[in-house]
Amino acid sequence: MTAFEDLRSEWGNQGQPEVPKDGAKQILKKITAVRKKQRITNYVLAVTASVLIAFFFYVSAYKYQSVMIGLLLMIGALVLRIGLEFSNLRNLKNMDVLTTAEKFKQQMIRYYNARTKVHFILTPIAFLIYIVGFVMLLPAFKDNLSAGFYNYIIVSAIVSLGVLCLFIAREVKKELQVLKELKA
Repeated sequence: MTAFEDLRSEWGNQGQPEVPKDGAKQILKKITAVRKKQRITNYVLAVTASVLIAFFFYVSAYKYQSVMIGLLLMIGALVLRIGLEFSNLRNLKNMDVLTTAEKFKQQMIRYYNARTKVHFILTPIAFLIYIVGFVMLLPAFKDNLSAGFYNYIIVSAIVSLGVLCLFIAREVKKELQVLKELKA
């Protein structure tokens, strides 16, 4: 029984983990950083959607069915993604940071679980819709642009989409790591 008593004694002498004095500030700082990142994402998506809308009217896309459908798919995919980000921002804003640490942790886990669903279900769908819209524009580009510029558009689109995929994958990996840490 002395082993048990020794273990119990060590357990009793164990110090309590220190709660950081500025723990609330750290949490608010992290939430602010997440909000800022989502706002930047929305800004970039909104600018891209605005450029596509301007292009829609510039080329009178409403006169050509395939061009109109392609651009509307691309714009729709961006608007869907913007809507998802605004929804996530609203959810983040509505979190009660003044609650207990455990309840706040559960709120953050729910938030990141929802983000995971967005990343693995809705984002790929929006991405595919965007690509389908772009592919629908290719015949019109081929008919109305020089061969060199057409090839440039294809190569730059592939490179841009590849870089975007890598960026999204990196951000998803970061969020999954945060979720893993919260669940630990």
